[in-house]
Amino acid sequence: MLRSMTGFGSSQRKLNALGKASVEIRSANHKFLEIILHLPEGFLSLEDKVRQVIESKVRRGRLICVVTLVNGKRSRVFINKNLVKGYISSVASLKKQLQVKDGLGMSDILRLPGVLSLVEQRLPAERAWPQLKPLINAALENLIVARQKEGRALYVYLKKRAQTLKVHVGQVKKRFGNAIKQRLAKIKDNEERASFLKGTDIGEELQRLVFHIRNFQNKIAKSGAVGKELDFIAQEMQREANTIVAKSFDATISNRVIQIKSQIEKIREQTQNVE
Repeated sequence: MLRSMTGFGSSQRKLNALGKASVEIRSANHKFLEIILHLPEGFLSLEDKVRQVIESKVRRGRLICVVTLVNGKRSRVFINKNLVKGYISSVASLKKQLQVKDGLGMSDILRLPGVLSLVEQRLPAERAWPQLKPLINAALENLIVARQKEGRALYVYLKKRAQTLKVHVGQVKKRFGNAIKQRLAKIKDNEERASFLKGTDIGEELQRLVFHIRNFQNKIAKSGAVGKELDFIAQEMQREANTIVAKSFDATISNRVIQIKSQIEKIREQTQNVE
């Protein structure tokens, strides 16, 4: 079944040593696959791994992946013992010089600048990856489900347009058969008849157009990334329709082909949304 290139997927979970982690992935239309990552500070080394996971499941689209960590830092108390020794040594020397008996208490020492601090600790990115990868996969799965849902709507739309095209082409074929007979009946000169047929015969174009419509119908029924193929087929249909209009000698046929071109334009607009 078709997949749209637009969608959104997210997942969040409390992970050991990481705190609360969330992954959000949003995708939009794009000719190729473009991945934009926003990772937490200290996790840039995981960019290649995240890209590989996304590339294994998505073929086309502009994807923005945001990974957020909340309360993922652990803190521990750090006492700068060397600094404390320096303070005590300096105070002892000062006491000796000034002949002062009062000393430093523990509370006084802890209030001295630089003695007491909190050091933040976080699990290294490489060690955090086994916990983070399933979360990214879950967000991707949700994204794919959303893209498939839109893809089903696209399939219904494109199937209807293709069927309408098929009906129009059938009507043009029927009209052309009658019109060509009527016109040839009025031309008596064989050379003139041959010249007229050469410039107005749209039989081959109609045959190719029928083939492209059938091919298009087969492609939209398949799963996988077929957006580029559908767009190419639509271009070929448009090319044949333009040739038919250029060769047409009958107003009814010309008007019908204008409707065909309109349907093809609608198809091309929507194939831009297909992965």
